[in-house]
Amino acid sequence: MLAVQTIGAPASKRAGLATYAWTVLGINVLVVLWGAFVRASGSGAGCGSHWPLCNGTVVPHSPTTQTIIEFVHRLSSGVALLSVLGLVAWSFRASPRRHPVRWTALGSLFFIFTEAALGAGLVLFDYVASNASGARAVFLSGHLVNTLLLLATISLTGWLAEGGALPVRRFDALGWMFVAALVGTLVLGISGAVAALGDTLFPASSVAAGIKQDISGASNVLLRLRVVHPFLAIAVGICIIVVALMAASRTSSALTRHLSSAVIILVVVQGGAGLLNLTLLAPVWMQIVHLLLADLLWIALVLLMLAALARAPLPEVLP
Repeated sequence: MLAVQTIGAPASKRAGLATYAWTVLGINVLVVLWGAFVRASGSGAGCGSHWPLCNGTVVPHSPTTQTIIEFVHRLSSGVALLSVLGLVAWSFRASPRRHPVRWTALGSLFFIFTEAALGAGLVLFDYVASNASGARAVFLSGHLVNTLLLLATISLTGWLAEGGALPVRRFDALGWMFVAALVGTLVLGISGAVAALGDTLFPASSVAAGIKQDISGASNVLLRLRVVHPFLAIAVGICIIVVALMAASRTSSALTRHLSSAVIILVVVQGGAGLLNLTLLAPVWMQIVHLLLADLLWIALVLLMLAALARAPLPEVLP
């Protein structure tokens, strides 16, 4: 059976919480993109090996461009943390005891703290700038997974604040297909993070030179792993499209159909962006666009799963 619970609060308070939750989600996406810019621009060591201080001071003196880029990222991360703290406080105020929106908000707080810890680890262990170690790739992969889980919990908080249902039941075939799609997307994100790191540390002069780097046994392991990403993207993209089509075919909900269409469009656009990124030899701006599309696809897929697996009336028009 399905247990459905909605926030027992006035509509105006619930709508305010929902609006705030989506705003927090947007703030965190922007912080993630700026973090990618820090990595792609080689500015991760802009504050030296100090954290949370920047080059040993609260406010850097006579900063270089790289220092400014890294310092702005730290400031924006602080804003993101405060926004999530506000989300927790508002969720507790707007919902009754034991309501799941409280748990998802607390989950968001947990993941933003681990996000900060992983970011600090990158600096303190010197996994920045030109560091091409396997340990850095592992750390970045963990950072990427944590980021996606953070975005998922914030999205879930927004969904519940909108009055959406939280299904509690055993999954059918569609449910397990969604699990496979989400896990596949996480694995694809990890391979993308490794590929992006390889693009940054070992830029190629041409597409042919880049392919030669990828298949050379003498190349760094980051480059040899980079070749996996396009093939994995195709497989996961097909899986996501199949899941989205299945979800759309099994519902009369306009919201589910719209989310299904959005997911399919994002898969196609993301595939085109990946091809363009490869053709242009991964310029910084294109890496940022590619990551933005990946984050939007992840969020849309999470929301589609919630809409498709709920067996209760969902709001066709959000409050």
